[in-house]
Amino acid sequence: MAVGTAHPTMKQSEYLVLSTSDSQLESCRQRIDEIDTDIVRLINERAEMAVKIGKLKRASGDATYAPARERQVLDKVVAANNGPLSDRTVTAIYRELMSGSFTLERPPRIAYLGPPGSYSHLAAKRKFGASVEYEPLGQISAVFDEIEREHVDLGIVPVENTVGGGVIDTLDAFHERDVKICAEVNLSVQHHLLANCPLEKVERVYSKPEGFMQCQKWLTETGLMSKTISAASTSKAAEQASQEEGAAAIGSELAAEVYGLLKICDRIEDDPGNVTRFLVIGREHAKPTGHDKTALLFIASDKPGSLVEVLDVFRQAKINMTYIESRPSRQKQFEYRFFVDIEGHIETPEISEAVQKAGAHCSSLKILGSFPPATEVV
Repeated sequence: MAVGTAHPTMKQSEYLVLSTSDSQLESCRQRIDEIDTDIVRLINERAEMAVKIGKLKRASGDATYAPARERQVLDKVVAANNGPLSDRTVTAIYRELMSGSFTLERPPRIAYLGPPGSYSHLAAKRKFGASVEYEPLGQISAVFDEIEREHVDLGIVPVENTVGGGVIDTLDAFHERDVKICAEVNLSVQHHLLANCPLEKVERVYSKPEGFMQCQKWLTETGLMSKTISAASTSKAAEQASQEEGAAAIGSELAAEVYGLLKICDRIEDDPGNVTRFLVIGREHAKPTGHDKTALLFIASDKPGSLVEVLDVFRQAKINMTYIESRPSRQKQFEYRFFVDIEGHIETPEISEAVQKAGAHCSSLKILGSFPPATEVV
C-alpha cells in the first residue's frame, strides 16, 4: 500500500478524521517542546540570579536559607496561578526550584529524626526538596545538639500532632538548648501498609506504637491487630519488613521507596485529617514578613494568678495565642513550663512590648523565635 493512502477497508471520512487528529497531536507536541525550551532557559536564568544572591549573602554574612523570602516567593506564585495546575503542584515545583538553587550556592545541611524514610524525613523533603544535604539522627535531642555545635545548618523536629498532641522530646529540648525556630511545616500523615507479599500472607506488622494507635480501627477490622509488633520508628519498621518474609510495616510512602517495599494498602489511618506540625530550627529566627508567629517558653511566677496575668497581657494587647502546651519544669515539684505561639513578630513594637510585660509575671521567659506560619498542609 502506498504511503499516504487509506487502508482499503477504511472509509475516506474516517481516514480524514485520523489524519486531522494526528496533525493536531503533532502540533500540540511541537508547542510543548517549544515551551519546554523556554522553561529550561528561564529556570537557568533564575538560577543565575540565585547564585548572585548567594554571593551577596555570603559577603554580608547572611544565612543561605531565608524563610521570609521563601514564604514571599511561594505566596506570589500561588497568587499568579490561574490553573489548570493546582496551587499545591505549583508550590511543589517551586520548592524543588529553590532546592536546586541551594546547590549552586552552598547546599544547607538539614538534620532530622531518622532513619531515612521517617515522617520527619518526609517533612524535610517536602519543605526543602531533593537537592539539599540531609543527615538522619537517632534522637530529637541530637537534632538540637547538631544545630548548637554548628555541624548542620537547620534541623526539623515534630512538635504536635492532631491526634497524639504535643511531642514531649521536642518541647523539653527547647528548654535545654539554645536554638531558634525559623519556619514550620504541616505534614499530612498518611499511613500505608508496606510489604513485599499479599495482604493475606502478612504474619507480622511492625510500626511504632503511635502508628498502631492511629490505625487501630483498620487493624481491628482486618484482624491484623493481634499481629502487631512495636518498632523504634516507622522507618525501622519498614527496614525490618524489607528483610523478613511475611512481614509488613505501617509507614510512609517515602519509607516504601527507601526500603523497596510495595504499598499493599493505601491510607489506612483512622483519621484522614491527621496532621503533624514540624518546626524548622536553626541559629536565628526569620525576618518579619507581616504575617508571622512568635514562640515563647515561660514559667509563671510562683504566686496566685500569675498564669492568668501572663495570658491577660496578650488579651489586653489583642494578640492572638494560637498554641499552648505545658510540661513539668523538672526544677520544682508541680511547677510547669508553658510553650506558646502568639501571632506577630518579636521585632514589631507591640509584640516586643507585650512579651516584656508578660515577662514581669514569669520566673523565666525565653523567646524561641519568630517565623512565617505554614499556610498549607504538604
